[in-house]
Amino acid sequence: MQFRQQALAKLQSPEELDLPVRFARPQGWLVLAVTVVVIAAASVWAVTGSVASTVSAPAILTHGQGSYILQSPVAGQVTEVIAEQGERLPADAPVLKVRTADGVTVVRTVAAGRITGLAATIGQIIQTGANVAAVEKIARTSDPLYATVYVPAENAASIPADAAVDLTVQSVPTQEYGVLHGKVKTVDRSAQSAQQISAFLGDSQLGEQFTKNGRPVAVLVRLDKSSGTKSGYEWSSADGPPFALTSMTTATGSIRLADQHPVDWLLP
Repeated sequence: MQFRQQALAKLQSPEELDLPVRFARPQGWLVLAVTVVVIAAASVWAVTGSVASTVSAPAILTHGQGSYILQSPVAGQVTEVIAEQGERLPADAPVLKVRTADGVTVVRTVAAGRITGLAATIGQIIQTGANVAAVEKIARTSDPLYATVYVPAENAASIPADAAVDLTVQSVPTQEYGVLHGKVKTVDRSAQSAQQISAFLGDSQLGEQFTKNGRPVAVLVRLDKSSGTKSGYEWSSADGPPFALTSMTTATGSIRLADQHPVDWLLP
């Protein structure tokens, strides 16, 4: 009966105007204020902020002009190998001799460079057009090194000029000496085949290696120079490695892509 009387009283005075009004507690106002601030900040960041991203890809250090494959102009037997691995030669320098039915022919360099590979040995029988040596184009020992990074074709358009690049050099312990710094110089307009890469580097195996996940785009990276390091280039560590870098050294390049606004990828 007691509950019934309370229900009847409620029906007779539904508005309960004589009861005090309860306002939100201070803790509730604080939570509301924080929520509003967070939403406002997120909205501003979505419009004016940016998201930095990078792309990592295999790279190789060269002197920028690439290499070429020296081929024999005649068929015959190799009687003498004149050049040595690593030797720097001028243009038209003798590399090896081939004995043919008409006499001995000297195979010479096409352009000045450094011998990075010798495929011919004394006594070997070779055919016309056979690969006998790989020559890296370099005129002077002071010519600077560059890095060529072979990035996936879908990422090439997002690489801005002078983008920062960090290079993890295979022959340099990263934990001890850090990474090599550089900036993007040029980005090729078209993807390269294994044959094109092999012709530029003078190494068919590298051509196959750099195209195993598809045809990449070559990005030429200018290395940041430093007079305070043994290598002559800038590293994330103070001194870098205690030795000079050599061409045809493989690495992994991490290139910073153009900044993207969050609203570009949040909205469909």
